[in-house]
Amino acid sequence: MLANPRRPASGPAARRLTVSIRLAVSALVLTAILLTAALSSLLWWRTAEATSRQLASTINEQIVAAVRKEVAAIVDEARAAHTAIRTLFLQNVLDTREADKREFVFLSQLQSQATISWVAFGWPDGAFFAAHKLGDNRLEMMEISLTDHAGERRVDEYDVVPGDIEFANRRFEPTDFHVADRTWFKTGIKAEDPEWFKVTDHPIGARPSIAFAGPIDVYQERQGVLAIIIEYTRLARFLAQLEVGRTGTAFIFDGSGELVAAPDKEADELHPAHGDQTLLPLAQMALAKAGTDNDAWRNRLTSGGAAYEVALTPLPFPGWRLATVIPEAEFLGPVETTLRRLIIGLAVGAVLAALASALLARTVIAAPLSRVVGEIRHVETFALEQVRRHPSRLKEIASLSGAIAEMAAGLSAFRKFIPADLVRALLRQGVEAKPGGAIQELSVMFVDIAGFTGLSERMGDRVVPLLSRYLDLASEVVVANGGTIDKFIGDAVMAFWGAPQTQVDHAERCCRAALGIRRAIAESGLADDLGHAIQIRIGINSGRMLVGNIGSELRLNYTVIGDAVNVASRLESANKSYGTQILIGEATERLARGAIVAREVDSIAVYGREEGIAVHELIGLAGEADAEREAVSWIARYELGLARYRARDFSGAVTDFDAVLAARADDRPAAITRERCSRLLQLGIDATWRPVAALTSK
Repeated sequence: MLANPRRPASGPAARRLTVSIRLAVSALVLTAILLTAALSSLLWWRTAEATSRQLASTINEQIVAAVRKEVAAIVDEARAAHTAIRTLFLQNVLDTREADKREFVFLSQLQSQATISWVAFGWPDGAFFAAHKLGDNRLEMMEISLTDHAGERRVDEYDVVPGDIEFANRRFEPTDFHVADRTWFKTGIKAEDPEWFKVTDHPIGARPSIAFAGPIDVYQERQGVLAIIIEYTRLARFLAQLEVGRTGTAFIFDGSGELVAAPDKEADELHPAHGDQTLLPLAQMALAKAGTDNDAWRNRLTSGGAAYEVALTPLPFPGWRLATVIPEAEFLGPVETTLRRLIIGLAVGAVLAALASALLARTVIAAPLSRVVGEIRHVETFALEQVRRHPSRLKEIASLSGAIAEMAAGLSAFRKFIPADLVRALLRQGVEAKPGGAIQELSVMFVDIAGFTGLSERMGDRVVPLLSRYLDLASEVVVANGGTIDKFIGDAVMAFWGAPQTQVDHAERCCRAALGIRRAIAESGLADDLGHAIQIRIGINSGRMLVGNIGSELRLNYTVIGDAVNVASRLESANKSYGTQILIGEATERLARGAIVAREVDSIAVYGREEGIAVHELIGLAGEADAEREAVSWIARYELGLARYRARDFSGAVTDFDAVLAARADDRPAAITRERCSRLLQLGIDATWRPVAALTSK
C-alpha cells in the first residue's frame, strides 16, 4: 500500500537544504550563453541579420505547417464524415427517412468531429434535415418539411454534457429556406461524386462556410444530397491560437482574394468573427503583388514607416492561401547591440561556468529527474501501487515527486470510476486514447430495477444506499464472469462481453452473469420502502456492433453502439409486457444453445423496427436440476402452443396455453398469448396477418 503522500517528511531528509529549480536552470542557461557568446563573437557581426531573418522564416514555416495541418485535417474530417454516413445509407444500415437513427448518426458525427459545424441532408421533394453545433456546449437538430408544419422550421436543442447530450427544448420558427434553391443541392443532386462548395446562406441566416456535398444513392435510386459543412468561424478560432511572433498575425484567403478567416478566439457557430484586422491591408497588398499565381510568395513590405515580412503560402484546399504578416522590429531590434556587449563581458567566465553547470546538472537535476521519470513509468502502466515519493534538494523536483505520488493516490481512488483492468488491457493492446473502433460480434446486457422511478420519488435521497448495494451486486457478478461494465445510467447497468479481450463464449458468459445477478439480488434481501423485494429486468442480445473509443478528442468512452445494442435495451423493456425477468435475443440463444435452458416467448417487433425477431426467456443453465425439470415439463407445451398459434391453429394453441397455465397459473406469456388467440378466434384474420407482436414503447 502506498504511504500517505501528504505526510510531511521527517528526519535528516526534512532538514536538507533545497534551492529553487529556477536558480539551477538559470545557472545552466547562463553558462550555455557564456560559452556560445565566446565561440560566436567572431561570427556574430556577419551573421546577426541573417540569423534574425532566418528566425522570421522559421516562425513563418511553423505557422504554415500548423495551418496546413489544420486545413488538411478539416478537409479529411469532412470527407471521412461524409463517407461514414454515406456508407451507412449504402449498406442499408440507415434509411434516409429513419428519423431516430438519422438523428443519432448526425449528432454522433458532430460530437466526434470537432471542426464540423453542420451535417445536413436534402431530399428531392425539398425536405431538409440538419444537425448544427451552437458553439461548444449546445447542439440543435432542425427539420423543414413540406407536409408537416409547412413553412416552419422545427428546432430541437440539446445541451452537451460530459459523455452525452440532454434534450433542452423544441420550438417551431417560420422559414423561407428552400434547400432545392441552394447551389450545393442543385449541383449535388445531378453529380456522381461529392465535391466542395462555398456556402453562405443557411436556415439560420448568412454564415460563410464551405461544404463537402454529394449525392446519396441506395439501390441505384437517388435519395438526396448529404452535406458536411464547416463554418469559417472555426478557422478564425484556430488562427487565434497561433503565436505569429509577438504582434504578427495570419489570414486565410480564398481563390478570389476574399477573406476566409482572421484570428478571433471568441468566434464559433454563435458568434461571428470580429477579430483584429489591423494588418489585413498588408496581406491584401501582398495578394495584389503576387497576382493569380498560387505559388509560395514572400517579400518585405512597408506601411506607416514600419517594415514587415509578408508571406503567402498555398493551403491544401482548392484556391486557399495563407498570409502571415510579421513586423521586422520583432527580430531586428536592439538584439545585436545587447548580445555583442554580453559576449565580450561574459566570455571570460564561460569555461568555468560550463564545468560548474555540467556538474550541477548531473548531481542536482539529472539524477533526481531520472528517479521521478521511473515513477511516471509506473503511472503510465497503471502500476499505481509501485509509485514512491523521492526527496530532492530542488523544491520543484521534490514537489513534482510528491505530485506524482498524490496523482497515483488519486488515480487509485478513481479506479472506482474507470475499470483498471480495462485500462491495462487497452494499454497492452496499444489502443490509443482517440476516437476509433471496429465491428465485432459481441453480447450486451442491460439491467435495471422495475418501478425505480416511483421508488426514487418515494424514498428521495434514502434510495442511494439501496441503489449502491444493488449496483455493487450487479457489478461483482459482471466482473466475475469476465464482462466489461460500460456505464451506469441511473439504476440501469450496461455491460458487454467479447471486448477488449476476445471471448468465444461471450453469449454464454453474458447469460451466466444475468442468472447470477438475479440470484444475487434475490439472496441479498434488498427491499424497497414498502418492504417488497426489489425486482430487476434484464435484456440480452448478441450481434455485430461497433466497439471502441467513442466520443470526441476531449472526452472518450470505451463502449459499444449499433442496432444489436438497441435491441438489447428494448428487450429489457419488453420484460414489462411479458411479466418476465430475463429476455434474450435469438442470436444469443443460438450462440449459447446447449449451455442454457430457455423458451421462445414470442416474435416481436421492438420499438423502432418493423421486422419481427424471436425472443426467448432465459430460465437457467443446462445441467442445473431445477432448469432441467423446467425443460421437460411446461416449456415444451408452451412452445407447441406457440407453433400452433403461428400456424393459425388458434383453438389448438388455446388448449396448449391452458395446460401451461394449469401448471403455472402466474405464467404471463402464456396468458397473453392465450388471450391473443381467443381474440383472433372471435375476430378472424386476413391474408396480411403475421404472428408478430409489436411493442409500442421503448
